[in-house]
Amino acid sequence: ARPYKAPDTFQKPRGYSYYIRRFSSTKKTGDQEERDLLLMSAHIPYDDQIQQPATVTDLKLSLIQAHLATVGSDLAGRAEDMSFSELCRRMNIVSGPDEYIKPKNIGLLLFNNNPTIFFPCARIDLVEFQNDVGDIYTEKIFTGPIQQQLEDALVYIKNNVITEIVKKVSGEARAIRFYNYPFVAIEEALVNTVYHRSYQDDSPIELRIFPDRIEMISYPGPLPPLNKEKLQSGNIVARKYRNRRIGDFLKELHLTEGRGTGIPKIKRAMANNGSSEPIFDTDDNLSYFLT
Repeated sequence: ARPYKAPDTFQKPRGYSYYIRRFSSTKKTGDQEERDLLLMSAHIPYDDQIQQPATVTDLKLSLIQAHLATVGSDLAGRAEDMSFSELCRRMNIVSGPDEYIKPKNIGLLLFNNNPTIFFPCARIDLVEFQNDVGDIYTEKIFTGPIQQQLEDALVYIKNNVITEIVKKVSGEARAIRFYNYPFVAIEEALVNTVYHRSYQDDSPIELRIFPDRIEMISYPGPLPPLNKEKLQSGNIVARKYRNRRIGDFLKELHLTEGRGTGIPKIKRAMANNGSSEPIFDTDDNLSYFLT
């Protein structure tokens, strides 16, 4: 929630001003500097802001190295020749002067073993109901770096939920093969949920598996100008992204395109499988997103 005002003096009554760092000194902002500071801060998404209580040691080198190797980054081969802080700066997951370097939220979400320390509800809660009443169910909670949560949840669904059906057709040599749910649609929907949820919100992603449907719920809903009517009609043209940096990293992992293609891709996969139309819903206040 930048920027912050600091007291001008310890004596009462005290005034408050904005201060900025200029090389090795701290000074009050001038009028133009104050306008620039407010303008810059207003456009910094939450995932690109620094996490004040954290330290750079909360970022884990092993997770960073694994990511660089997975995406084939040139930094993977040069990481050993630079300091840890320089590596983090190259990846833009830290900010601040050298004497007060702080990790950004994106770094802690992806490269900390337990991001729930800083973001209590950064997890996926999966509940599998055995009946429509909802009184018999099993629970599984996915934690860890958010990309690992996503991968673990998808593996679980693929191994325990997705089933293939083979239907023999009289007089035909080839059988018809389809699935209870096309995995492509499930994958795209869950990636979108992880991508577009708010990590400031105090609610986890809810993944509910019923005998006849799967529901994915995240909080809050989509950002304007996307609203309930546009969402349900599939008319998604202009949109804003809540987590720009998360999207960048998911693109590197080839998990999303980030071009508003998610819902059309889900619809196409469902249609190709012979499934019913997927449902996307929110309320008038855009307080939740339901797939």
